[in-house]
Amino acid sequence: MCAALKVHHSGFYQWLQQPSSPRAVEDRRLLGLVKQSWLESGCVYGYRKVFDDLRELGESCGKGRVERLMSNNGIHAQVGYGKRKTMSGGAVAVVADNVLNRQFDVAQPNEAWVTDITCIRTYEGWLYLAVVLDLFSRHVIGWSMHSRMQADLVMRALLMAVWRRQPEQEVLVHSDQGSQYTSYEWQDFLKANNLKCSMSRRGNCHDNAVAESFFQLLKRERIKRKIYATRELAKQDVFDYIEMFYNPVRKHGSNAMLSPVEYERRYFAKLGVV
Repeated sequence: MCAALKVHHSGFYQWLQQPSSPRAVEDRRLLGLVKQSWLESGCVYGYRKVFDDLRELGESCGKGRVERLMSNNGIHAQVGYGKRKTMSGGAVAVVADNVLNRQFDVAQPNEAWVTDITCIRTYEGWLYLAVVLDLFSRHVIGWSMHSRMQADLVMRALLMAVWRRQPEQEVLVHSDQGSQYTSYEWQDFLKANNLKCSMSRRGNCHDNAVAESFFQLLKRERIKRKIYATRELAKQDVFDYIEMFYNPVRKHGSNAMLSPVEYERRYFAKLGVV
């Protein structure tokens, strides 16, 4: 007899060999899909967005079940970016007000830009992508990719945007409160190029929903939950998606079902600008 359990040895080992219940088997299957969604989001999705991903795959599980699976397995949403460690261990350098205040519909190009960072899985490690979008047309006007998520990543994306657009008036540039955007280097560049800073409230991803939406499109329409063999292959595919499909071809409901490039072309044509 097993003294602690007060059962016979044969009964105990027979119990160990019993197959898992149908619900336990289904939980393991769902957990695989949950982890895949969470990893493909760059480990930032909470149970609500993971639940949405599962529903798009045709799964009929409840939101509470997804929340339970994630909680029991230590899978949590990432809220914002951690403060970058410095030699002095100092706090965030600069935080700006939420000037944009979710006013995502603007009247003309170069009135307001949004910027953000996401990460893409490769077998060589993470590839970080920073983008800048013009809210007027959802045009990706600047982007940058690197193996490390540092201030230079976002600086190069913004530099591309400024070089491409060469705005004559002040432009509102909205970001989250990640350490890359609160650095003095970022703030100095904004001031030097007539760009006004706006930041989401801490931990509120909906304040930068347009940038978040672009990343979701990229991952659902091109990356499709795959893992690239190398960072270079990932870079080539992301470049192709942005410059060969998203900007010149992909239709947007907010653009009267026109691509960002075509929407802007027609806008300038009405103004008589070549």
